[in-house]
Amino acid sequence: MAQTPPDLVTLIVGDEELLVDRAVSAVVAAARQADPNAEVHDLVGGKVESGEMTRLTSPSLFGDQTIVVIRSAQDLAKEVIAEVLAYAKAPSDDTVLVLVHPGGVKGKALVDGVKKTGARTTTIAKVTKATERMEFIKAEFKRVGRSISTDAAQALLEAVGNDLRNLSAACNQLMFDTEDKAIGLAAVERYYRGRAEVTGFTVADSAVEGRLAEALEQVRWAMGSGVAPVLLVSALAGGLRGLAKVAGAPRNLRGGQLAAHVGMPPWKVDRVSRQLKGWGPEGLSRAIKAVAYADEQVKGGGADTGYALEHAIQEIVASRTGR
Repeated sequence: MAQTPPDLVTLIVGDEELLVDRAVSAVVAAARQADPNAEVHDLVGGKVESGEMTRLTSPSLFGDQTIVVIRSAQDLAKEVIAEVLAYAKAPSDDTVLVLVHPGGVKGKALVDGVKKTGARTTTIAKVTKATERMEFIKAEFKRVGRSISTDAAQALLEAVGNDLRNLSAACNQLMFDTEDKAIGLAAVERYYRGRAEVTGFTVADSAVEGRLAEALEQVRWAMGSGVAPVLLVSALAGGLRGLAKVAGAPRNLRGGQLAAHVGMPPWKVDRVSRQLKGWGPEGLSRAIKAVAYADEQVKGGGADTGYALEHAIQEIVASRTGR
């Protein structure tokens, strides 16, 4: 299917790097479909000199198409902004201009001025919530006709982290390595189990759920892989804080209200609620004290950080079961 030719001037506003890059690439691809020989000039705002914009957008004697991309447009000099605005009011048919601005106050006069010319504006919102990253993961699979289950997407997010580029790369790798149209949890655990353990989240989950042998094996694996002990203690502390938050929340809160109250995404509240089984106030207090002591030990208070971590895990499991 042929792409729609791009507008002569496009303004892309947002600082979510991957999504901004994709928006720019989509405009460039559409322009190049119209003219495969179109020359692309990819510029950075702070390095665009006075007169350069006029030179690059001047009509070609041979009618050749030109694509001019200006990133970090907030850093353009005042005289260059004046050139851009003058051009945007009467763009050349031979040139496609793409302006990229991160949003914010700096360079706002450029954004407002370009919008007034009627240029196409694409606003890209920052991805800040876990639920939004989950949707991003699912969309990565959907756009190539595949899918991923919710629990698999959660596992992938926890294993890889929040960076969209890393998440996109992980999705692509999973699709390359697996043949199933629908990706399930087993596939993510098979390919990213080590990554998840390295973050410490799996260690914490195993400990607060009472799986002592697994937690000890995982923490040894993580330390052997070079993970800083302080990060592993932080993960244990985070797991216990999550239990304390949900346990201490008003009983009449449910769903989104509970998630908002404790400051967690709904899927995490569901997981923590399941993990609370077997925990009481006294046991939780003992476990938190054990992790606080381990934190002291790994930050210079003790000679054997490995022992401190393993002892903390043993205390957590014992506190959960009431022993």
